[in-house]
Amino acid sequence: MNARWAAELKASFINKNSETLLQDLKSFITYYLGFGHFVYRDTRGRQIAVAKSMKEFEAFLKTVPEDSLVYHAMKNHFSLWLMARGEVKVAKMINPVKVSDFNSLREMREFLLDIIRKRRREMNKGKVVNFDEAVMIDESNVVSFTGGSHGGKGRGLAFVSTLIYSFELGRLLPGINIRTPVTAIIGTDEFDQFMETNRLWEVVSQEKDFAVLQKHFLAGTLSDELEHKLRIFIRLNSKPLAVRSSSLFEDSLSQPFSGIFGTYLLPNNHPDPEVRLMQLIGAIKLVFSSIYSDNSRIYFEAVNYKIEQEKMAVVIQAVVGNRYGDIFYPHLSGTAQSFNFYPVASMTTHDGFAVAAVGLGQYVLDGERAFRFSPVYPALDIVSINDIMRYSQTEFYAVNLARSEVDLLLGENAGLVKLDISRAESDGTLTHSASVYSFDNDTLNPGLNHPGPRVVNFSNILKYDYIPLAHTLKTVLEVVREAFGAPVEIEYAVDLTKDEEGKATFYLLQIKPLVGSGAGYSIDPESVYTNETLLVSRKSMGNGLVEGITDIIYVEPETFDNLKTNDMAAEIDNINRQMMAEGRKYVLIGPGRWGTKDRFLGIPVEWPQISNARIIVEVSMPNFHIDASQGSHFFHNVTSMRIGYLAVNEATAEGVIMWDKLRQLPEAGRGTWFRHVRSPKPLVIRMDGKIGMAVISQGE
Repeated sequence: MNARWAAELKASFINKNSETLLQDLKSFITYYLGFGHFVYRDTRGRQIAVAKSMKEFEAFLKTVPEDSLVYHAMKNHFSLWLMARGEVKVAKMINPVKVSDFNSLREMREFLLDIIRKRRREMNKGKVVNFDEAVMIDESNVVSFTGGSHGGKGRGLAFVSTLIYSFELGRLLPGINIRTPVTAIIGTDEFDQFMETNRLWEVVSQEKDFAVLQKHFLAGTLSDELEHKLRIFIRLNSKPLAVRSSSLFEDSLSQPFSGIFGTYLLPNNHPDPEVRLMQLIGAIKLVFSSIYSDNSRIYFEAVNYKIEQEKMAVVIQAVVGNRYGDIFYPHLSGTAQSFNFYPVASMTTHDGFAVAAVGLGQYVLDGERAFRFSPVYPALDIVSINDIMRYSQTEFYAVNLARSEVDLLLGENAGLVKLDISRAESDGTLTHSASVYSFDNDTLNPGLNHPGPRVVNFSNILKYDYIPLAHTLKTVLEVVREAFGAPVEIEYAVDLTKDEEGKATFYLLQIKPLVGSGAGYSIDPESVYTNETLLVSRKSMGNGLVEGITDIIYVEPETFDNLKTNDMAAEIDNINRQMMAEGRKYVLIGPGRWGTKDRFLGIPVEWPQISNARIIVEVSMPNFHIDASQGSHFFHNVTSMRIGYLAVNEATAEGVIMWDKLRQLPEAGRGTWFRHVRSPKPLVIRMDGKIGMAVISQGE
């Protein structure tokens, strides 16, 4: 009787006197309330498939017959099972929907799948998620291909993703979109397996010729599992790719190995996906090999680390930008620091500093002619109009799409092309980044509506707020510095193309600690000039007391020729090797920027060529005045190793060098360009990080 009434009411019925009461209750809870696995059934209740997880639930949802979908939808099984698994939001979206609401059963299936996919993306947002074929690879998460450590850069990118997508950094910056590029990480477990499987540990211990080592690495094979994942990844991504190092030591607080290891940019535009895959695999192997480059070995020796302790993870990122004919690049990119080592006017050290350039950020990282500004005072020109014009950006980097095949052994820039800035104007990407100089009134007019010399100063962006770039940089630096509890440096890129809401897009590419901004050692500016004083700088970076150095290596101002700076770099390289062999640190003094890629702005050394210098001095001369270096890999390594970095400009009373006293010191060596002197007594080097002042004196 009760069973018949329950059937008429379309309710379930269990006989309390049944001998299988417990089993009946269990079946009711599992079948009708959604607990346990989801069992797909046909219209007769026969089992078709069993889903033990959300992944299997979604997979079967794509393939089960339409009559099964109708059967479960009519009985509300989907929302009941999802509710029981804690997927309340998804269950509530499905529950009120009826089969009759759809034009076809195919439409209903797509509706259910779309809800599940959105749920997965929401769950993965801002997280590092393990790769599988069902994972949506997009900007909102970081995908991990293999186990092990993600390395310094990888950890920074994971933090960036969390900051933007989980903590919703964009809420603080409603006037611009904040994003990260599509990012995947290969953990250090693959490096260990690669070295072991291909027997490369023995090779790197015996072979010192890096060119030979690179060929050994390229001949090696990655794991089948990783190669399978990379094949899927390459088919899903058609943009150019940056393959970047992410070692254990890279971007650490103690000794950041910034810019020491390899980074390769791939056009990723070959019509055959297998060729693109082989290019990607080749770049990964070369990044692995970069641990054992000549520069890397010298750096490890300089910081007294064992190269055997290093392991390499690899970061793969989609390049930010757009295609313009046969090239690909962003409207602008650059770096920004939360601590300004060279404040001017009303700026303070904590106002931060930024560098921007048209095109790829390689131009900024190489220390070339980029525009510098403070995010707190974006309308303030740090240098005169003449200097802005004189050192304005004249070239830019882009990914070279004209060649779909790249010989990576030619170097890290093999996939790039360096073009005249006029190409950016013809592409229409220079409109908001440049101004035109007016000879009539000696001013710079934003935009390119008038004839005259083009000057890249981002005036329409920084002074007239075409996009809130300065405010964005200021906010991001403040938030990240607070999160790190230490000064930081970021790398960024900007796409000025505005969406329907009128917003451009700011891409946060990397975060790393900026070491060297501490303060605590004091200098009395009134008592620095004594008979023993050799040098005073009022624009210095570093803090504390350095003792025990007796050697000074410097360029005689009268012999400096900025057409011969490549020769000077080769000469100081030889001197540095000799100083390393003797175990002697030294003070290095020279005109212009150290470490610039533009040989006309200074001496274009790589860091290993001057790695034994303990104090580096940049000198401005009356006919050769260059702003101090900031924002490059070279500069970052100098700061991370706590090397004193001094700027001297006698014309602006920002320091002085007692040249006569230097020349009177005993000579220890002389080259074509450099003179090496040695003080009879150890030098006393004092640096006050609070006021940016440094003094070098002879010991008493």
